[in-house]
Amino acid sequence: MHIELDMPTGLAEQLKQVVLDATKAAIEEQQKKAATKEWLDLKSGAAYAGVSYNTFMRFHGMGLKIVKIEGVRRVSKKEIDKFFESNSF
Repeated sequence: MHIELDMPTGLAEQLKQVVLDATKAAIEEQQKKAATKEWLDLKSGAAYAGVSYNTFMRFHGMGLKIVKIEGVRRVSKKEIDKFFESNSF
């Protein structure tokens, strides 16, 4: 979509900068929230561990602790880190 408006000189660049700054701030805020989130769903846990979902579920079979409350399954980042530490050689 392309919209043309009659604007004073420089206004288009100012508006562009405002939009870019707002977008950057929103992305940074979302990244902060994601970085501080301790409990992950299993798909996010697999991504955090850097493995596929199927491999992650094999890790569960090997002792990775997963919490299940009323059908909702979550895993702690600390538990994933601990699992990797205990299985390192």
